[in-house]
Amino acid sequence: MTRSPSDALVHDPKGGLPRLLEIMRRLRDPETGCPWDIEQDFTSIAPYTIEEAYEVADAIERQAWDELEGELGDLLLQTVYHTQMGEEAGLFTFDTVANAIADKMVARHPHVFGADSRDKSADQQTRDWETIKARERAAKRAHGVLDDVALALPALTRAVKLQKRAARVGFDWPEVGQVVDKIAEEARELAEARDTMSQAEVEEEFGDMLFAVANLARHLKVEPEDALRAANAKFNRRFRGVEAKLAARGKRPEESDLTEMDSLWDEVKAEERGNLT
Repeated sequence: MTRSPSDALVHDPKGGLPRLLEIMRRLRDPETGCPWDIEQDFTSIAPYTIEEAYEVADAIERQAWDELEGELGDLLLQTVYHTQMGEEAGLFTFDTVANAIADKMVARHPHVFGADSRDKSADQQTRDWETIKARERAAKRAHGVLDDVALALPALTRAVKLQKRAARVGFDWPEVGQVVDKIAEEARELAEARDTMSQAEVEEEFGDMLFAVANLARHLKVEPEDALRAANAKFNRRFRGVEAKLAARGKRPEESDLTEMDSLWDEVKAEERGNLT
C-alpha cells in the first residue's frame, strides 16, 4: 500500500523539522488526532514549556551531554505545540515566529549584520543591546519602566530584572554596603517581630528580605538562580556525605542527632576542601 505524503513524512527518520511540524498537525487534527492533544490550549501547555526549559538547564548543569539532545528536542516540541495552536487560531505560524526572532536578532546585532563596528567590549555590546531593547519597548508603547518584565519568570530572576530596569533610571542603591545594610535591617526586623506578626506579615517581610538579597546579587554581578542552584547542589552533596559516614557507623540520619550530624558535616566540608588543594 502506498503511503500518503503526510504518512511518508511522519515516518521519515530524516524528515527533520517538517516531520515534527506534520506530526504536531496530525496530533491536533480534530477528527483523527489524539484526544489529549486536541484538548490542550496555551495555558495548559505553558507549565510543560517551563518544565522542559528547566530540564535543558539541568542537563547542562550536570554536563549530561548524552541527555541534552533529547531535552532540546522536548523543548523544541513545546515551540511547535504553541505555534500549531497559534496557526489554528489564526494568530501566527511557525514560520512567522521564526522570522520574527530572526528579524530581532539581525536588528539587535548591527555590529554583525549591519554597519556598526565590532570593535566593542562585551560591556559596551550589552549597553547597546539594552538601548535597542528600550527602543523596541517604546515602539510597542510600553509606557512604564517596568512594563513587559514577564510575570512567569522565577521570582529571583524577575526581582533582578525589575531592579535592573529601575536602576537604569537612577532608582538604585549607589553602594553595595547600603544593600548589605538593608538586608541586615530586614533580617533584624523579621527576627525581632516574628512572634507578633501574622503569617501574612511574616511572608511579606521575608519577601522584602529576599528582594534585598536579589539586589545584592545584582550589585555583585551574581545570577541568583545560578548561585542558589549551586548552593542546593553543594548541600545535597554534603548531606549525602553525612549519610555515608553515618552508614559506616551502622546508623541512619533519624537515628542520629544534630550534634553528631553537624560534626560529620564539618568533616565532609574539610575533606572537600582538602581535595581542592
